[in-house]
Amino acid sequence: MKRTYVIDTNVILYSPGAIFTFGDNNVVIPEVVLEELDSFKKDKSDLGANARHAARLIDRLRRQGKLNKGVVLPGGGKLRVEMNHYDTEIPPSWDKGKPDNRIIQVCKGLKEQGEDVCLITKDTFERIKADTVNIDVEDFYEKVVPENESQYTGRIELYAAAEKISEFYQNKSIKVEDVLYYCNETNRYLKPELYTNQFIIIHCLQNPKQTALGRFDGKKIVQLFYKDAVPLGISARNVGQKFMMEALFIDADKAPLVIVKGPAGTAKTLFSLAVGLHKIIEEGTEQYRRVLVCRPNVTMDEEIGFLPGSEQEKISPFMRPVLDNLEILVDSDEKERYKNEKELADKIRELFDRRIITTEAVAYLRGRSIVKNWVIIDEAQNLTPKQVKAIITRVGSGTKLILIGDPDQIDQPFLDSRSNGLCYASEKMKGSHLCYQVTLKYDECERSPLAYEASKRL
Repeated sequence: MKRTYVIDTNVILYSPGAIFTFGDNNVVIPEVVLEELDSFKKDKSDLGANARHAARLIDRLRRQGKLNKGVVLPGGGKLRVEMNHYDTEIPPSWDKGKPDNRIIQVCKGLKEQGEDVCLITKDTFERIKADTVNIDVEDFYEKVVPENESQYTGRIELYAAAEKISEFYQNKSIKVEDVLYYCNETNRYLKPELYTNQFIIIHCLQNPKQTALGRFDGKKIVQLFYKDAVPLGISARNVGQKFMMEALFIDADKAPLVIVKGPAGTAKTLFSLAVGLHKIIEEGTEQYRRVLVCRPNVTMDEEIGFLPGSEQEKISPFMRPVLDNLEILVDSDEKERYKNEKELADKIRELFDRRIITTEAVAYLRGRSIVKNWVIIDEAQNLTPKQVKAIITRVGSGTKLILIGDPDQIDQPFLDSRSNGLCYASEKMKGSHLCYQVTLKYDECERSPLAYEASKRL
């Protein structure tokens, strides 16, 4: 029996093409969803763009026949707009004029007439309410993103004999056939399946505390070249940071995209800024023109457009975390750094005045071709998959793009650890020879003893 999937507005606003992802099953859009989409059509944000895109997709399907009767989808199912079931009973305390309740009413009506109904919504409260009236309900995810524990981390721990590790140090590489992966489920050593540019900790079989660090280049495991680099006085203090340093230092022609995931305090932003400034100021090769820092929770639409001041003045409150990191980088002397606040502020202001660093809202990247820039997208977990695709496809010749964020700290209402753009990009780009990525662990927090203790306990 075919299932009937009832689609909520937030699913279409998140991914307009969601209506095509249910195979040969039936897809139902309650008429109230069209009303809600219509209210977004003039919105200048991505929600408005998605509403307009959805309207075009549905209008194209409309030409096949009557939507209230059902039109055939490419996967073999049917799409229809549901106009009925106004008399279906829902709890008397529920406001029938509320769109969420109307959608649940449609689901209940369809179920009562014998259809196998499942509501698809990204609204947690709506899922809870649907469950209370015995409606099957599911969230909607991009199918490439698995659960948290199964997501790609860009790193793996392997084992090798002592003599093979010695050969690795001597020859600067090791064959994949010479390493093993330990499977906890079967308690056996197996041949590993590696992705290109995956970072590796190689443990000695005879003495697991003896380790070596490497990277799979697609053919063999090679040594790291930049793990001990010290850009602007910043050095890696743990394995995750050594992997991050390697990914950041490799030139843009080989590593134009770097994805770094991890909890707060693991120095993702600090390292990204440090290496970028080192490349521009200290190396002096003119490889990159400037460091461009963007944050996705800065919306340059109506709400911030009314604020007084220039573009930089408007977005500066959102860039405070970047300035905090710059305070560390412009003065490496921790004891003397904060004795003269004005001098410290002047050093940072000089970086902006000379346009060594610029900050922008993510919305301003749309439609551009960014050439020879060191681009940092901070808090990238607040991007949608569509936004992250738009950003990555803006990268021009000589630009290095760094996506950093913590999937456990998402501020957008319809995004979570599986549906956000950072994790989506991570899964889609794993194995690409142009992408390097690493996920930092909670025990690699170096912000402060308190931050590390909190990351373990809270």
